[in-house]
Amino acid sequence: MNKKVLTALAVAGIATAAMATDVSADTYTVQTGDTLSSIATNHNTTIDRIISVNKITNANLIFAGQQVELDDQAVAPVAQQTPVQAAPVQQAAPVQAAQVAPVQQAAPVQAAQVAPVQQKPVQAQPVSTAAASGSTYDQFIAAGGNAAMWQSIVMPESGGNVNASNGQYHGLGQTNQSWGHGSVASQTAGMLNYANSRYGSVDNAISFRAANGWW
Repeated sequence: MNKKVLTALAVAGIATAAMATDVSADTYTVQTGDTLSSIATNHNTTIDRIISVNKITNANLIFAGQQVELDDQAVAPVAQQTPVQAAPVQQAAPVQAAQVAPVQQAAPVQAAQVAPVQQKPVQAQPVSTAAASGSTYDQFIAAGGNAAMWQSIVMPESGGNVNASNGQYHGLGQTNQSWGHGSVASQTAGMLNYANSRYGSVDNAISFRAANGWW
């Protein structure tokens, strides 16, 4: 067989691209102040995919140091090209090498953008004399709470009712932690620890609650 024909067939065979391999899953360690939304955005995935892979039952509750498996989206495979048929050798005529069509690169997959949840800003209301003089408020302040946390988190979440519950969330801060069922002092200590461990400080927790309507 003519050497030019062999060369054309070899070049045509190269045009059949292999399927792209999926991006393997990765593990991320949750840092203080992280949310599922920020983790999904920073790693080109979605909240729903993280929840599904990690079997998370409460999307609003992650902790610093927690290991989260990430399932990034795979790049779409390049379409397999049809091999080019080499032209038969013509007698007394030079063999024309088959022209191999360039492989069309698949457009990169755009990571899904998670739209931020639009929440109605919480308007801080001045603490009234009647609210400030209540025994629950006094116990809250005595246990280490402050007026800003009472006004911006406790009042919107529970109205200051230590026994408030919707069947899933409990207490002054309306969380599902065990301390949400305890006394005012134990609930206050639990809220302070929760704010510092999850958001880094009480002020950060207040800012998050004001921006998102939950904490």
